[in-house]
Order: sequence, then C-alpha cells, then structure tokens
Amino acid sequence: MREQVLDIIESILADDDSKSEKVRKNLRARLDARPDDPERVLLEHLLETRQAPGSAPKVPVQREAASLHLESPDIARTVSVPVSHEVREGIQTVLADKLLLTAFQPVHALPGGEVVGVEALTRFVGEDGAGADVWFNEAAAAGLGTELEIAALHCALTAAHEVPDNMSVALNLTPATSSDPRVRNLLAAAALAPDRIIVELTGSLDGVEGQTGDHGLGPLRSLGLRLAISASGAALVSMERIEQLRPDIIKLDRHLIEGIESNDGQKIRARAIVELAREIGADIIAEGIETAAELDEVTALKVTAAQGYLLGRPSVHPLDWSAWSIRAQSEAQPAG
Repeated sequence: MREQVLDIIESILADDDSKSEKVRKNLRARLDARPDDPERVLLEHLLETRQAPGSAPKVPVQREAASLHLESPDIARTVSVPVSHEVREGIQTVLADKLLLTAFQPVHALPGGEVVGVEALTRFVGEDGAGADVWFNEAAAAGLGTELEIAALHCALTAAHEVPDNMSVALNLTPATSSDPRVRNLLAAAALAPDRIIVELTGSLDGVEGQTGDHGLGPLRSLGLRLAISASGAALVSMERIEQLRPDIIKLDRHLIEGIESNDGQKIRARAIVELAREIGADIIAEGIETAAELDEVTALKVTAAQGYLLGRPSVHPLDWSAWSIRAQSEAQPAG
C-alpha cells in the first residue's frame, strides 16, 4: 500500500502546471521532513489543497489521486459522501484516520489480449495494513456495510473520470447494496455512459432481488448498464438464480481458475459455465489468472476476457490506465 501512496505523491510532483508549483514545493518539504510516513504526508497535502467554499480548486483533484475518501473527525467537512451525518460519523468510527483509494485492474480480451476494461478495487491505507475485505466485513458487522459500499462506489465513479473512454468500468456491490435506491441515483448521475458500466454482484446471491424490468438496476440495464455475477468453483450459482438475473457477464473466479490446467474436475465445471453463458448470450470473464498455463487453458475454453496478476496488477495511478489504453490501441493496429 505504501508503494501506491508513493506513486500518487510522485504523480503530483511530476505535474508541470506553474499554478501549482507552490503546492508541490510544500509537498516536497513535507516529504523531506517525514520520509518514513508518506501516508500522513499525503493526507496533510490533500487537506491543504482542498478548496474552500466558493473558491477555485488549487490543484486538480483527479491529478492527485485515482480517488480518495478521507474519514477522520477533523476533515469530515471536506468530503462529499452521499450519506447522512449520523451514518458518516459511524463510518468515521470504523475507519478513523483511514485513506480510501480506488485502484483499477485491467481486463484483457481473449485471445487478442487488448485491454477492454478495468475493475475497480477498494484500497485502504492504514498503519495496520488490513485488507479491504477486513474493513468491509467490520463495517457490515457494525451495520454500516451498505454505507461504506456506497462511499466506495462514489470514490470509484470519481476515479473513473480518468479511465480512457474505450474501457468499461466494473464496480463491485453486494446484492443488498445494489438494490439501494441511492446506488441507482449515483450510477444514473455518473459521468460514465451506461454502456461502460458493469455492476458485479459479490457474495451470496441467495437473497438477491430482481435486477430486471422496473426493479433494482433494471431501468439502467435497459440503457446499457451490464450486470455480472461470479460462478465460483466452490459454489456454483443455481440455474434458477441465473434465469432470474439474466446477467450480461458470468465470471470464473480464482477458486475455479487456480491450477485448472491439471484438474479435470475444474475443467469440466468451467466448460459447463462457458456453455451456459453462451446459451443465455452472456460474456464470460476469467479472473485471478496468475500463470501462463491458466491463461492457455481459459483461452482454449474460448473465454471472452481475463484478468489477473499475470496480465496486470491493480494500480491507483492514472498514467498506468492511460498506458493500458495506448498499448491496446497499438496492439489493435495492423502491422505494416
């Protein structure tokens, strides 16, 4: 996580806008004074450069970081989060002094390999180094899971402004949160065109409400928003649930992908899911690709797209996202 923070600081310092030279000078001074605590340096910098009411921004927010959501009692007034004051205070209690970032991981089309989309992944910066799953689970246990998901969605949609226009953006939500009216409002107001947005339902789908027609995300799906579900190797989604949701994308998760090249049972299950996706007209994405053998296997299955550490690690750096797009365009151009 520290590496991601240092990447953000580096991108700020690399800006050549003369109007923000004083801001960059202050950031350099802070970093020189506290080289062992870049998280606090970035936090103080972001607080300083936040605009006062009615004033012009001192530096472009999206140049500073992919996305940010700062939660601590002394800075709540500087953050715009679509939740009530009471809920915000609850999240602050759970996430005191935490820095929430959005990282994006590239999704590659198969078999060509060009980057066609990204998946938004939440990252928390804190001294304990706890992963995102820990914080979301603790927020859920405190009755604040939906509020934290909505705050993370707000961050991801803000960060997505810097994702190249030729890429889709996948956003992870639990079924309960995806049915919250605030989610539909956020997505409807997003700068992203609906056909670039993918909502991936995570966790158990046992209690999921309909997301078609006039229900849940149904109205946005009619405008082009796509719905994805995960077909886990540990617990395959039932035919009834798939028929109810009619997902646009089915994902093969890491449980099913890991070591698939040497496991006949996994191959059979993966093949069955691919055939099911074809039957309902859904694309299929393999995630968690970490070896060339796994990539060869899912390519042979004619999976639509893939993502994983072998293909590209998550990044909070907008320059990386642009580089993925440039590389994809270069690969798509005919030789000669």
